[in-house]
Amino acid sequence: MKVLECSGEIFENIQKMAPVVHNISNYITATDCANMTLACGGSPTMADDPEEVEDIASACAGSVINMGNTAGHYQESMLRTGKINNKVGHPVLLDPVGAGAAKRRNAVLENLLQEIHFSAIRGNISEIKFVGDKSSGAKGVDAADEDLASEDTIEGIVKYAKALAARMETIIIISGPIDVVADAEKAYMIRNGHPMMSRVTGTGCMLSSALGVFLSANPDNMLEAAAVCVSAYGYAGELAYEKVQETKGGTGSLRMYLMDAMSNMDNKCFLHGAKIEEAV
Repeated sequence: MKVLECSGEIFENIQKMAPVVHNISNYITATDCANMTLACGGSPTMADDPEEVEDIASACAGSVINMGNTAGHYQESMLRTGKINNKVGHPVLLDPVGAGAAKRRNAVLENLLQEIHFSAIRGNISEIKFVGDKSSGAKGVDAADEDLASEDTIEGIVKYAKALAARMETIIIISGPIDVVADAEKAYMIRNGHPMMSRVTGTGCMLSSALGVFLSANPDNMLEAAAVCVSAYGYAGELAYEKVQETKGGTGSLRMYLMDAMSNMDNKCFLHGAKIEEAV
């Protein structure tokens, strides 16, 4: 299926369904993630108490598990959320924030991957490489410079994403200078976005929340829905940067304009700015 041919249906499904999406996020970005969910046409719930997440998640259309917090009760909440989504057959996305950064965080990640089947996994290239084979050289939550996608390395990254997607039976979404969205059979390369987005904390977390909306509203077409979401979000970043330049603003303005652009994004706007290429 050609992704640009089905984008109208993907946006229409969001508007029809207005999916309620359960997010387990970190305290730094929870408000932005909730607002991005709303901007995309969904409705957020941010419950993280392990005693209620199963009830909450099962009543929602899908969930996003963000590993920004792994302390205290969060590990049990993430585990219960993932398992109940698997039980009821709802999409669940993992954002392995900081994968490879610390032994305890890595142990939490390993447990989640063993116990839960994720519909999609989104991270930067270093996080995804750690998920795949523990080869990441990242420091903290940022991708290692040597891992980042370029025109010289993108072919290898696409092959890696497809192989990992096949092994884990999931959709792999790699954020970077060139984004990659892949399952075992097909991959998309996306060249939307602006470098200034990396200077605003939470832009990756917000993308994961946006993906939660697109996947939950399109459970039968998740690969293309993910590609449309990543491209639309990147294009929103481009539009936000244009507004920053017009208003002589900075990173705080970019954050606001990014939210505005996603709240105004529709298929017509998307098609005007989408830069998606199917990998061959």
